[in-house]
Amino acid sequence: MDDKYIELLIKRCTTINKIPILFISYNKEIQPFIDKIIEKVKKLGVEDIYLECNDKKMIHDALLHMTNEEIDNSPYFNKKIWDEYAKKGASFLMFDTETPHLMDDIDPKKIGYATKVQRSTKPLYRKLQERCELSWCIAAYPNEAWAKDIYGDSNDSYDKLKNAIYKMCMIDKDNPIKEWDNLLEKNINIIEKLNNMNIEKLHYRNSLGTNLEIYLPDNYLYSSAKDNNIIVNMPSYEVFTSPVYNKTKGIVYNSKPLVYNGVLIDNFWIKFEEGKVIDYDAETGKEVLGEIINTDTNSCYLGEAALVEYNSPINEMNINFGTTLIDENASCHLALGAGFNECIKDGLKMDEQELLKHGVNTSKQHVDFMIGTKDLNITAYTKDGKEITIFKNGNFTGEIINVVKN
Repeated sequence: MDDKYIELLIKRCTTINKIPILFISYNKEIQPFIDKIIEKVKKLGVEDIYLECNDKKMIHDALLHMTNEEIDNSPYFNKKIWDEYAKKGASFLMFDTETPHLMDDIDPKKIGYATKVQRSTKPLYRKLQERCELSWCIAAYPNEAWAKDIYGDSNDSYDKLKNAIYKMCMIDKDNPIKEWDNLLEKNINIIEKLNNMNIEKLHYRNSLGTNLEIYLPDNYLYSSAKDNNIIVNMPSYEVFTSPVYNKTKGIVYNSKPLVYNGVLIDNFWIKFEEGKVIDYDAETGKEVLGEIINTDTNSCYLGEAALVEYNSPINEMNINFGTTLIDENASCHLALGAGFNECIKDGLKMDEQELLKHGVNTSKQHVDFMIGTKDLNITAYTKDGKEITIFKNGNFTGEIINVVKN
């Protein structure tokens, strides 16, 4: 089914039919799959292909001994080449293939610093990405270590993970492209319903202890992973928006583990007041969680609030895949750090100061964490005084999904 996956990625996750330039970032363990992509796109007339082949084990070994100054200048973390290809109008394909627990012995401060360098050394790429002016997609692909971490050390663990990824990406269907078009169309209908509600705030509650209120900006917009007809995450089942960054209040508990740059963070809670994180704790990975929260001035505020039904196809697999790309699409989630330009009217024309003025967070960080549960209830309070339950027992209510059925 690799060929069907490649066809989906090329046709619905890139614009190489318009600008025949492709940038691929991947881990060396999946080189045979990348070779298939290269062969395919060259047949389509694409000759300008840049390959960023990463060796996570070498990166780990380097981080053990690197100083911050060395991180600044290392090609492992300095991503200036991304800006060169962003100028050309390239399509960016980034493959997420995990190496579980690899970074467990690395200083959390060093991981946080390296991540900040990676994001800050490609400012043009990030600017064009935020303004929806380039084609990009993060996609999942398996490797042996990741598969064995999930399914155990068996001969068929790799095939099980590959089949799971292909199922969640609908590659097992006769026409995956049509299936994704249908799903995104349903999400557009949900988005229209939410955008027309004139919501002032959302109240999240569940039995874990989550009791959180987030406020939405004037002229907020919900969006999906469909950006200018390109799917930017594969897979993606979410609809999302950006809350008013400085008004969130209450406490939220994670419902699934968060793996950040190979480090596990789990059984944690975060407390907010006037939008800012004022307290937090975690049974596992507390130091790394702290580094995320303190990356920069605004990484302690929320930038995203996403809705994903509890009975989503990924969640029904009942597996923690250990990568945010997949796990966030199994669960409602929030994100610390940067918000989205497209989640407020005329936001694509705004600079960072204008976004902040309208309530949308700006930061060099953006980290999603999962909060959805089987008993999650979300109540919307509208500016005209209505109280509407949009999520009940983990799923959309009739107030929302009826617009899809009609």
